[in-house]
Amino acid sequence: MRVGLTYDLRDDYRALGFSAEDAAEFDSRETIDALDAAVRAMGFATERIGQVRELTRRLAAGERWDLVLNIAEGVRGFGRESQVPALLEAYDIPHVFSDARACALTLHKGMAKHVLRDQGVPTPDFAVVETDADADAVTLPFPLFVKPVAEGTSKGVDGASRVTTREELRAACARLVARHRQPAIVERFLPGREVTVGVVGTGDRAETVGVLEVLLTGDAEDAGYTYENKARWEERVRYRLVDDEFARESCALALAAWRGLGCRDGGRVDLRAGADGRPQVLEINPLPGMNPTYSDLPILWRLSGRPYGELVERIVRSALLRVAAPGTGA
Repeated sequence: MRVGLTYDLRDDYRALGFSAEDAAEFDSRETIDALDAAVRAMGFATERIGQVRELTRRLAAGERWDLVLNIAEGVRGFGRESQVPALLEAYDIPHVFSDARACALTLHKGMAKHVLRDQGVPTPDFAVVETDADADAVTLPFPLFVKPVAEGTSKGVDGASRVTTREELRAACARLVARHRQPAIVERFLPGREVTVGVVGTGDRAETVGVLEVLLTGDAEDAGYTYENKARWEERVRYRLVDDEFARESCALALAAWRGLGCRDGGRVDLRAGADGRPQVLEINPLPGMNPTYSDLPILWRLSGRPYGELVERIVRSALLRVAAPGTGA
């Protein structure tokens, strides 16, 4: 079997002048090397393709693959994570991880939360803000939490993301809209425990593979799992696996969100506890970071004593099972 790898390489975008934050979601050579080695260890031949324009060029030239392992994030627009899946679907090439629909839905946190709420999955009350008038129309009680509506890797999340006044809310939203060229999402601030739940599989075969609690040290920004806290995780963050009642409730909600939004093969669901101590879903990550050292899903897997290659194999096997089963899509 010939497996292609699609990705956005961070070094390429940094060379084009992208800032460290703008390129934060893109992948390091270490990540690509690790994925490549893990797939080859399964006995498959691999071929590195790269980003969507290179994929487009090679498809137009007639190249094909039996399967594509896609972790490309894209650059612009609410459909950026959907570009590679949509292109592969157009050419009837099966791929690992979620399809174009799920990637687009989960990237826009507001749209994802509308669906979650409609399905009865608890998620913080929210508003999407693009203008000062939108900010003034927010009726949610303070404190609130403000972040970009369609970013990952905690981009745009910092010590000023937790706001307690109307003036702070307006300022935070205006700053994010100007900086990230997209609306902000405003949520009720949840003061409790924060966890991420690892999920492997699709539909009824999806299962949780661990619950990772995020604990901030005294050196961390206290607003939560911010961009700086995540970037400086070795000194600001402590991770631990948890298996208590809160973790079990988080797993149940994570699976409901994962299945409800149609995510596939592998990823994470982030949750945080409200004042009542009960978890609520913050967001779903259908294209999880796969760096073997510092990405949350591999950290979770590693803390449970399992090798990185086994995680990659579980995810790829999930995709192969989908492809082999009629009616599950590619």
